[in-house]
Formats: sequence, structure tokens, C-alpha cells
Amino acid sequence: MSVKDQTGDADDSVGSLGQKLRRRRKELGLTLSEVAARSGFSNGFISQIERGLTIPSLTSLISVCAILEMKASDFLSSQATPEPFTRHNDRITFGLGGQQKTSVVYERLSAAFPGNVLRSVIMHEPPGYQSERFSHDGEEIFYIVSGSLTLEIDGVSTVLNQGDSAHFPSSRVHATWNHTDQTTVVLHTCTIDVFGDAYSAPPSSANGEGAIAINRAVKRKRYSTKPIKKEGTAS
Repeated sequence: MSVKDQTGDADDSVGSLGQKLRRRRKELGLTLSEVAARSGFSNGFISQIERGLTIPSLTSLISVCAILEMKASDFLSSQATPEPFTRHNDRITFGLGGQQKTSVVYERLSAAFPGNVLRSVIMHEPPGYQSERFSHDGEEIFYIVSGSLTLEIDGVSTVLNQGDSAHFPSSRVHATWNHTDQTTVVLHTCTIDVFGDAYSAPPSSANGEGAIAINRAVKRKRYSTKPIKKEGTAS
């Protein structure tokens, strides 16, 4: 990975995250069950986060923070930038804690500017990593840069290999699992504010069905790379 590592002391990060969430929950007078029900997770999952036993994904953290009226960006070392370009050897990696060999590492790609709705990261999912099942507002795209990933949507699992992609409404319950023994690198783009660039009240829950687009690398149409002929030029 040709990026700068600022993931910090992993174990301390997990404890700090869980402790802050628990402290805030108690300040608001909320029970574990209330936070779990309103965020769409189980009591056990919220309890494990608070005790530092589980590392939530970025999108899951956003949902929990919204209920607790917190900014998820307070837990991230990612720095927003108005610049439209990033260089592979200058991007700073960040994570939410845990052992570096067992937790997801992120590289931020998207910029921050008024009106932007796309949030994009490169995710490095370690072998065996499995995210929690989750649904939320918006839509998202997964593109497999290297390795393989199992993507589960509404209980149906699909294996995506290098070059494959998936695009679907985030309102469908989804989860990922790196079923391989190698780190899988994924380009992920979504419309939920994972960086907390524009904090707002918790969105209303989304229901309904939506289409799923699985795009296989071997079946994608290859377009001509010939220069486009300018008008008025001879053929």
C-alpha cells in the first residue's frame, strides 16, 4: 500500500470509540435496546461496540452516531479536502481501530465541497473480515480492485472477483465478507455521509425494493480507444 498510515494504536482506538459511544448514550438517557432498535442493529452488536469487542463499519458508525446525536467524523483521522485530485502515495489511511491485520483500512478519495453527495473510499478488507448486515438511505457501488469479495444482499450471496462491480439501493439489507486468505481491495462509493462532512438529523428509514446491478469484468463491453473525429475533418 503506497499510502501514509495514520491508523494509530489500534486497540486503544477501539476502546476509546466504544467508551465514547457508551458515555454519550448514558448522557441521553438511552438504553442499549433503544439505540439498537432505532439504528437497526441487535442489542448484542451495540453492546460489543461499547465494550470494544466489535469494530463497526463506517456506515454502521454513521447510523449509531445519528441516534446519539454525534458526528462520526470525530472518530476519523481522515481529513476533508476541496481538491479534486488525490495521489496514491499521498493519501492517508485511516480506520476505526482493532488489530490492523483483522480490521478494515480506508483511503479517502472523495473531496468535500458544497452540494457534493458522493463519498468514495478504497477499502482494504483483511482475510475473514465480515461486516454486519445493514440497510440505510441512498445507493452504493462496489468495484473489486483486487481479490474477491462475497456481497450479500437481502440474504442472497454473490461472489465478486477482480474487475466485477455491484450497484444497488442501500435500503436493501447488505453485508460483505472476505472469504479468501488475502486482503481484498475494494473501491466503494455511496451517498451516505460517511465522513460527517455535512451533519444532519437522522434520515427516515427507507423501505421498498430496488434493482441490483452485478457487472462482471469479463462481460463488460470494451469500447474503441480510437480518437474522436472532429467535425469538418477529412475521414
